Amino acid sequence: MIDKSVLLPVRQQAEWYDCMLKTRLDEILPEAMRRADLDMWIILCQEDDYDPIFNAMIRFRTWAPILQILIFIQDHEEGILHRINLSMTDQGDLYEKIWNGTNTAEQWQLLAELVQKYDPQRIGINTGAVQWMAGGLTHNLYQQLVQALPAKFHTRLVSAETAAVYWGMTLCEQEIHAYPHVVSLTKDIIADCYSSKKVIPGYTTVKDLQWNFWQQVSDCGLQNSFIPFFNIARSEKDQKIFPLTDGIIRPGDLIHCDVGLRYLGLCSDLQEWAYVRLPGEEDVPEGFKNLFNQVHRLQQVFMSEFKAGLDGNTLLNNILSRARAEGIPGPRVYSHSLGHFLHEPGPLIGLPWEQQYNPGRGEVTLDNNTVFTMELCIADSVPEWGGELFRLSEEQDVCFTKNGCFPLVPLQTEFYLI
Repeated sequence: MIDKSVLLPVRQQAEWYDCMLKTRLDEILPEAMRRADLDMWIILCQEDDYDPIFNAMIRFRTWAPILQILIFIQDHEEGILHRINLSMTDQGDLYEKIWNGTNTAEQWQLLAELVQKYDPQRIGINTGAVQWMAGGLTHNLYQQLVQALPAKFHTRLVSAETAAVYWGMTLCEQEIHAYPHVVSLTKDIIADCYSSKKVIPGYTTVKDLQWNFWQQVSDCGLQNSFIPFFNIARSEKDQKIFPLTDGIIRPGDLIHCDVGLRYLGLCSDLQEWAYVRLPGEEDVPEGFKNLFNQVHRLQQVFMSEFKAGLDGNTLLNNILSRARAEGIPGPRVYSHSLGHFLHEPGPLIGLPWEQQYNPGRGEVTLDNNTVFTMELCIADSVPEWGGELFRLSEEQDVCFTKNGCFPLVPLQTEFYLI
């Protein structure tokens, strides 16, 4: 169970988040613009329909009424990057506020005047085709933008996907330092769900654990990063006696979870296992201990193969090739980046149904100061289950910096015992 005393009060969360955002705007945004070769980046959205990138560029406590326009201008003459908020929204000192009106026609007119003043050759807009977080510009707003701009600028509108990807996947120092706290909180709730206080064999169901996880997240004022998932693994022999359809957890079962939460704007994503001991049993059967050892070997291979500049498909191939060469049984890898987004926007390293090549998302390259969920599995026979082939999956969150790839918190290396 989470010790609520370790959670920041909402006011302090807001202070931390806004400080972190200023650092990101100061340090990460200029590099994002440079990599995309943008002279200007225009982010448009509307109230209750936020662009994902816009949502990651606004203060913790933001009310964003009607039309929202953020403009980033690379002023080559002065050598500075202007950050402009052209809306009714209050963003404090994070942006220059150049308008205090309420008429959206005035907003479009001022935007056109800014474009004409700086005469940008490449104007980025969020029409990404590969990463969905980079494609938040609606067709309606795109049409209004084209209508507002002089015709000569229409051909200068380009996708800002490269900038959006770098902005979305790159973390600042404050975020990297805070991330272990987010992951630890998630593991605390998992540990509580996997305790004898919460699991009564023969009575408790996996739905009970799902709702227990969700309730604890809610009670702490946090959010799930996705719907929590729990399921049972049971031998084929025992399933003939107790089918899995009722969801009741019984002695001899394995319990698997796939859960995560969102705190301080950061997402966690974990898969962990528990074992329900049979009467008189003190430990996990040796066959399952061996499976965990094999998973841990694959995790070490995964982390050691992370090298900046490699794309997701190359990473996938390198990890699997080495794992097979080292005799790791049935390896699969299906990893993705984390951060402000759950499944975006860094390199995709495999999918459960595609273990060779993933076009588009798998072609994104690895960069420093990024966080990933190390999602993978192995498959081997379990003597205690009559030699039945069992696939054990694990998902643990890791960070990649210039110093290499490392777990944000200690990895799960053995089953929780119930």
